[in-house]
Amino acid sequence: MDPQSGTLFPSRRAAESEQLVGAEGRLSGPSLADRREDGVFDVAQEWTGPAVSTRAGSTPVHPHAAREPVRADPSWASLYRVGAFSALVYVVLVLVPVVLVFAAPVPPTDGAALMTYIAAHRGVYLTELVCFVGLSVPALVVFAAVAAALKEVNKSVALIGGVFGVVSETIALALGSSPQSLNGGLVVLSSSYTSAASDAQRAGVASAADALIAATNAVSWAGILTAAAILALSSTMARSDFGRGVALVGVVAGTVGIVAEALRPVIGSAYLVYGLLLPAWFALVGWKLLGLRRNLA
Repeated sequence: MDPQSGTLFPSRRAAESEQLVGAEGRLSGPSLADRREDGVFDVAQEWTGPAVSTRAGSTPVHPHAAREPVRADPSWASLYRVGAFSALVYVVLVLVPVVLVFAAPVPPTDGAALMTYIAAHRGVYLTELVCFVGLSVPALVVFAAVAAALKEVNKSVALIGGVFGVVSETIALALGSSPQSLNGGLVVLSSSYTSAASDAQRAGVASAADALIAATNAVSWAGILTAAAILALSSTMARSDFGRGVALVGVVAGTVGIVAEALRPVIGSAYLVYGLLLPAWFALVGWKLLGLRRNLA
């Protein structure tokens, strides 16, 4: 007889209690009450404390704890070092033409005027041409290094950004030209213009120069892809060793760059905003890549 209910057979509630006690006796580890006191819960339970665990044996994690940045793959340490050096070279190649602006005016966009300009400032013009076209080489290495460093954060975005960057710089090298009116073919035309024997010959050379200038200063997909690569890679940097600051600069630079490159023929001097953000992003990325190399060493 059940002493509590006074009936001959035990109640269903008492039987269920005995089954529960038996099941708890066979379980290893803390009881349900102990786990509630510790603030740990399983998938089917409601969170009751500061720690969270979604599987048995896992380490409790505070829901508001700051996440550690995703570390870069140490097997690419040499690439990070080369990428940091390449970023420095890129910044130097941008700064040299900026300094040369004080030595000579910006190349004009008129064919005849540009032929005369190149003849008078050949050294400055060739230096600017080599710098603005040649910076695609270190930029290519930087994009590859950044993509490798971010692959542990998001492989898909890192691949897309890396491909955009490598393709954009390859296109720029293939074109061999850069606004404003920088093209190796114009140097050859300038020599022909100077040596022309008549006004008719000079007019013909100037007409050819106008066509080449128009193609050089037109919207280039290489520039748009470069800005898109910066935007894609920077969108995942906040969770990496690059940090939120570099990520923010990159997102702004990439967004402004896409618009600036697409509208470059019509925005004039407003393009300078992107022109300043671009080397700033490369400088910050180079510094972070150097830090990656040191940390991994």
